[in-house]
Amino acid sequence: MWTWMLIYYLGLNICQATAQGNSTQMYYVKLKIDANAIENVTKILPTPFVTNSSLKLDRVEITTICEHVNKRPECTCQSGYKWTDVVCKQHSCCGNETCTFPTNTPGMCTPDATVSVDGSLTLTGPEYRGCLAEKTTKQFKECNKNLTTKMTEVYSTLNGFDNLTINKYSVGSVIAHFAMTVLSSFEPAFLGNLTKQLATNLKSSFHLETAGVVSISNPPNPVHYSSRVVVQCTVPFNLNTDPQWNIKNEKVQDITNGSEATIISTTRNTTVTLDNMSERWKGEYSCTYITQQTSVTISHKASTKIDVCLNQNIDTTTTPAFPRCKENSELVSVTAKCTLKKTYENYTVDWKTENISTNIKELGNFSSGSTITYSAETHVSCGSKEIPSVICTFQNRCNQTSTGIIKIVIISVGELFCEAQGGWPDTKAGHCAVLTCPTGIGQRQRKCTQKGKWEEEESMCVNQKLHGVLQSAVVVGSGLGALDENVAEVLSSFQAATNNTSSINSAANIDTSVEILHTLRENLTEINNERTANDLLQASSNLLESSLENSWNTTRNTGKTPAGKYLDSVEHFIEIMNVTKDNKKANLELAVCNSTQHSVYENKVFNVSVFLTGSNLSQVKTAGFKNLQRYLPYNNGSEPNSIVVSTTTQSKQHSDVEIKINFKLLNPRPPNVELQCVWWDTSNAQWSPTGCKWEGPFNEGQCVCTHLSSFAILMSKVPVKLPGLTEITYVGLSVSVVSLIISLLIELIVWSHVVKTSGLYLRHTAQINICLCLLIADVCFLASSEPKTISSIWCQTFVVLKHFFYLSMFFWMLCLSSTLLHRTVFPFHEVSKKNYLRFSIILGYVCPLLIVFITFLTNKGGKAGHYFSRDTCWLIYSGTLKGSLHTFLIPVGIIVFVSVFSMLVVIMKLLGQTNNADKCNQIDKNAAKTVVRTVVLLTPIFGVTWIFGFGVTYLDLTHGDMASVVNYAFTLLNSFQGLFILLTINLGEKPTREALMNYITKKTPTSVNVSTTKVDLTPSSSSKK
Repeated sequence: MWTWMLIYYLGLNICQATAQGNSTQMYYVKLKIDANAIENVTKILPTPFVTNSSLKLDRVEITTICEHVNKRPECTCQSGYKWTDVVCKQHSCCGNETCTFPTNTPGMCTPDATVSVDGSLTLTGPEYRGCLAEKTTKQFKECNKNLTTKMTEVYSTLNGFDNLTINKYSVGSVIAHFAMTVLSSFEPAFLGNLTKQLATNLKSSFHLETAGVVSISNPPNPVHYSSRVVVQCTVPFNLNTDPQWNIKNEKVQDITNGSEATIISTTRNTTVTLDNMSERWKGEYSCTYITQQTSVTISHKASTKIDVCLNQNIDTTTTPAFPRCKENSELVSVTAKCTLKKTYENYTVDWKTENISTNIKELGNFSSGSTITYSAETHVSCGSKEIPSVICTFQNRCNQTSTGIIKIVIISVGELFCEAQGGWPDTKAGHCAVLTCPTGIGQRQRKCTQKGKWEEEESMCVNQKLHGVLQSAVVVGSGLGALDENVAEVLSSFQAATNNTSSINSAANIDTSVEILHTLRENLTEINNERTANDLLQASSNLLESSLENSWNTTRNTGKTPAGKYLDSVEHFIEIMNVTKDNKKANLELAVCNSTQHSVYENKVFNVSVFLTGSNLSQVKTAGFKNLQRYLPYNNGSEPNSIVVSTTTQSKQHSDVEIKINFKLLNPRPPNVELQCVWWDTSNAQWSPTGCKWEGPFNEGQCVCTHLSSFAILMSKVPVKLPGLTEITYVGLSVSVVSLIISLLIELIVWSHVVKTSGLYLRHTAQINICLCLLIADVCFLASSEPKTISSIWCQTFVVLKHFFYLSMFFWMLCLSSTLLHRTVFPFHEVSKKNYLRFSIILGYVCPLLIVFITFLTNKGGKAGHYFSRDTCWLIYSGTLKGSLHTFLIPVGIIVFVSVFSMLVVIMKLLGQTNNADKCNQIDKNAAKTVVRTVVLLTPIFGVTWIFGFGVTYLDLTHGDMASVVNYAFTLLNSFQGLFILLTINLGEKPTREALMNYITKKTPTSVNVSTTKVDLTPSSSSKK
């Protein structure tokens, strides 16, 4: 039997470690003895070795006992000993388990308390440069021996010191890499003091890493998938430092507190509890205590490996996807496939069937990319009443199982189905065909309707890079790696993946991108890294590119859009973002206003100014989002008319704030259309007006709110309508049309009886033309009252006719007022009928025709949207002195002014004449009264109506009650204008009434009173030209 013996000597002369304490030297003895002598060997063995009085034998211990089994040494470590790391790695014998060696040179166990030290020291100065020479040179040997001796002199005073070896030297000054073994536990502080002493003596700096000072538990391997594992590290002394945990798999990552990892540390103990074990937690675990002194850094480290049994999701398919039975066939062949991700796990696969009478034949597996597919073949009965199924069960090393169920849908003879098309297989009616994505991750679906017709394809394919970012985002807060570093890595990849918007232009990619943001939102409480913040803003801006609009607005199965989740996430990031300066991206701008001495904070994004009034607000951040307003859901009765602007503060207490936002409207506000200031209500996923107020049409882009959120302006799709206004218009116009027709008939009836002088001829000619123009215009207005029911050409025609005839009516009113003014101011200047008629036709028809013609040509040939509005079939008003409507309003305004001026001059002139008793007789007084009465009755025609008309044009219905009063007044006066003409011009005149009554009663017409005739038209002199 082979026996390894450890002889442990203490002495002063071994390394000449004077004044350093006792040095230690280890001796190893390999003995071949009888098994019965093992108990006595430790008693009799010390005598031959103690020959020097300066040496003291501390103890002799048996470490390893071996015996030959089948001509091979089978060895066992004694209690308190374990296999060395070399044996553990080379022969897979770890701990104190029995180990069989292939040769006659078995390994040796070391004490459980063995401490291995790997270190490096950086030497300065020329003294040790010889250590960089070739190893065979004398210079190197002397330098190496000198340095080794000096280090051994100090370190050999460690209790249980075994050996120290310098393995290599490297350049960087002179760096010596060494390894040391100590076979007994010691106080770590003592190692630190010795190393500090060496650093001082050698004028160097040390970096040491120990293995054995810290002990770590070894969980049973492999561990179950989704199980909980606890790993514990213990130190014998208080190291006065916090431990650090990390895991080494594909790379070395820190372990921190997170959703799947919990670290609890006490003075001499630290544990990490891992919940939901999975592939990412497979690796080598290490806990490290790092102590530092001047020029000395020591890491006390312990490691253990954990293997994890995997249990994965299974994707199932069949070939063909929908087996099709044919005439006179009882069975149809089907290949069932179960696909999972390719990993290190070696599964045992079992196949079963349900409602299938034939056997199932396993076909093996094949790999494709990152997946592996297992398949089996069977035959299904075409007459089966139950749904046949194939079940694949995967069992891992821990005997955990996962199951995939494949339901086989058969197309029976005579059943409707969609025929194969463009790669899509035959599909039974009412079912969906599924194909894997040619590029990217996910599936494509296409439904076959109940009538056997293909619907459009629905793609759920996700860009591979984007899918990888999502997988990383899911575990960002799991505790695997430092949270800040994980977030920075994820956002850097996310920004890179979204830079090429053409590669993410699908609803599935937008949903994945928003899910990435939402996942990060759940884990982040602050963002302090400037690059991380920039990557986040850039990626968020990329998602708002206008080229992605269709992907945002694609209807989801849930009926919801992801824009609300996007806004909620980005708004949260901006709130926790520690930034001090503005950051402008193509579709997202962030403005920062830091603490000021005033209570008003101002920010500006995309030409939208934000003013926040409040106290104790250390920092105000405002973000502007382009295009986002188009993706957030809104009421069908309104539409967004501004970008979305979000404002947040660092202070959580901001109940007394007032925020004023000056939006730049995306589209001009049509007349009488109301705007609504709203904020995004996250809890209800909709816009809400609560706490916000629109400042009205004079400040149409301004909103004032009393809380912080994300704001926008919604614009109503229809203008404000006053109740009863349309009915008044229709009734009034109908009455006016009838009244105008009656007025024209009366003029025809009484013409020969009333028109006796040139003055009366001129007056009644103007009245007839006014009635005729107003009649045609009103008829056109009624014909175009429902613009949606007529064609565009008819709408344009009616606009031209209304424009012309309404202007003509006013110009004939100008003829009438100018004639009245002329005869009043120049009573002795008579105008002939011919000249008056020529002047009136030019003024009444040619001038309006020129205005309409020029307006038509200068507005792109009367194009809709320039000359007229297709929604109203009337001229366009685009603002003050903007729009074709002003070619109507300006001439009307001038005519109204002239008419009112003429009325006032006539009244003043006649009143002046009636007050002069010396110059006027009774006939003149009667004449004055008649003229005043006529002018007052004609006042609505001369301008009162269109004074209100100007108010209607420039006073928006959103102004309030005043605008409503003006609109009602104008509608009443304008729609009943024909009735006013009938009452004032026709029935209001006594000669006309008398002539009409005579015509009706068929009496002989009476002569017209001379005095009345003269009052109406002519001066006392009746000379004619």
